[in-house]
Amino acid sequence: MFGIPFVALATGASLALTPTREWRIRPVGALRYAGYFIQQSVLGGIDVSMRAIKPSLPIDPLILRYRMRLVPEYARVLFADTVSLLPGTLSSGFEDDTMTLHVLDCELDVEQSLRDVEERVADVFGLDLSVGGGELAAIDGGAVGEYR
Repeated sequence: MFGIPFVALATGASLALTPTREWRIRPVGALRYAGYFIQQSVLGGIDVSMRAIKPSLPIDPLILRYRMRLVPEYARVLFADTVSLLPGTLSSGFEDDTMTLHVLDCELDVEQSLRDVEERVADVFGLDLSVGGGELAAIDGGAVGEYR
């Protein structure tokens, strides 16, 4: 309880002293994202814990590339960070409009999860996702092939 007022003051000072930024956060989108973030953090932690404890759970790792629909870099960073919280996934970086990620089990419905996260991040910043993208591909020996 002692630190909460200081965190609020530091955040306010940081926002007041930061030069004008090109992005704005939509409060309703941010609240929806916060709930999703907490839920996925818990589910991701449970998933990894269960896979470590129960050897019977499948582990069939795969490296994938996902072509993002998000354009601004700040949205792509939030997207990549959020993907690491999803059950069985870890983002390992992005270049231009493509993110590379590690998946614990190739049977997971990663493509739909990525699109869902992208829509939630877009909602936080009020961004349009009508640009192309949203495709998932496996990396096989350095070459990009079709996923599944």
